[in-house]
Amino acid sequence: MEVGGIIGLFTLLGFVAWRLVRGVSTVGQALGVLALVTVGYFVTDFISGFVHWAGDSLGSETMPVLGAHFVKPFRFHHVDQKDITRHDFIETNGNNCFISIGPAVGGALIPLDEAVGVFAATAIFSVTLWVLFTNQFHKWSHLDRPPRWVIVLQRLNLVLPPDHHAVHHTAPYAKYYCITVGWLNEPLYRVRFFQALEWIITSTTGLVPREDDIGARAARAILEEPSAPRRAEHRAPEPEV
Repeated sequence: MEVGGIIGLFTLLGFVAWRLVRGVSTVGQALGVLALVTVGYFVTDFISGFVHWAGDSLGSETMPVLGAHFVKPFRFHHVDQKDITRHDFIETNGNNCFISIGPAVGGALIPLDEAVGVFAATAIFSVTLWVLFTNQFHKWSHLDRPPRWVIVLQRLNLVLPPDHHAVHHTAPYAKYYCITVGWLNEPLYRVRFFQALEWIITSTTGLVPREDDIGARAARAILEEPSAPRRAEHRAPEPEV
């Protein structure tokens, strides 16, 4: 399934990219496509944060289906951060590719006769592309010795930097959820975006996010945490170039 997902998604993205190259007919459209690819990076960063927050905060590992395949992997990652570094390319990226095939098919079927179609297809292509690489960027942030070119990208904040991601890996793991590039982590934490979602859940259902994981007292303390994010207690060591 993972291999099929990877092959299918790369094929679809290649086809959509080919259609976009042929469909862009003006300089304005070309600039719009480039802008949407950048915007897609922000959108994907938010999506990665929302999914990560949901896996860390909602439900329990004993839930049918989702518990074993969604909740448990997120929470086990807090126990063994290096586990992701022991995954090969297929295991790291197969699931993301598989779930992205549907949107990619939609992007491939959009008519490109008008500018609206070009921009819609570009938006889907951009988000799908960055979703594909999110787990890879996350894995790189946990490597002890990533490739030199990856270190350069991390230091330029073009992919998730290890010291930035280390903030999330400070107990109780309730901040900095975005793992594509991390650009949205501090803004979302400053406005208490995820805390607001948790307040809504608690006030409407009585359930306290992550209560089953860290206990009621600790879970409620997170809801009352001040808005200024705390930095990680231990800065991740910078790899040698």
